[in-house]
Amino acid sequence: MATKTAELRHDGGMRFVAIPTSGHEVAFDDRDTDTAPGPTETVVAALAACTAMDVISILQKKRQSVERYEVHARAEQRTEYPQVFTRIDLVHELAGPTVSEDALRRCIELSAAKYCPISAMLSSGATEIHHGFRIRNTGPRPFEAEGEVLVTGPWMRPDAT
Repeated sequence: MATKTAELRHDGGMRFVAIPTSGHEVAFDDRDTDTAPGPTETVVAALAACTAMDVISILQKKRQSVERYEVHARAEQRTEYPQVFTRIDLVHELAGPTVSEDALRRCIELSAAKYCPISAMLSSGATEIHHGFRIRNTGPRPFEAEGEVLVTGPWMRPDAT
C-alpha cells in the first residue's frame, strides 16, 4: 500500500500552499483574493488529468496516432453544505490520422472503471461521472464521431481488494 502525504502552510488570508509527497508546491486560494485555484476546482482538474494520463498512455500502447488531445471537464456542485459535486461531465476530444473510435472508447472505459483513482474516489460517493468523447479522424478515411462511453457513480464502491 502506498502512502501519500501533504504539508500545508498558511500564506495569509485564505491562501495556502501544499507540499505533497512529490515536493512540488500547489497553491490554493478562495474566490475573494483569487491568487490560486480553489480546492474543489483542483479536484476537477485532477480528475481530468488522471483520466487523460490513462487514456493517452493506453492509446499509445494501441499505436493510435494522436495529433491533438484535450479533456473538457464540467462539474455541478451543490449549493448546500457539504458542497459536493453531484455530476461531472468529462469529454475526451481527440484528432489524429489513425484514431479508432473503438480504441478510444475502450481507453476511456478502462480509465473510468479500472485505472483512475480520482474517478473511483468520486464515483464511490455522491458524484455521477459521465465519460464521453469527440473524435476527428484526419487520416485517409476521415470521420467524426461523439458519444457517451459510460457513467460511473454515484455510490459505486471501487474494488478494494
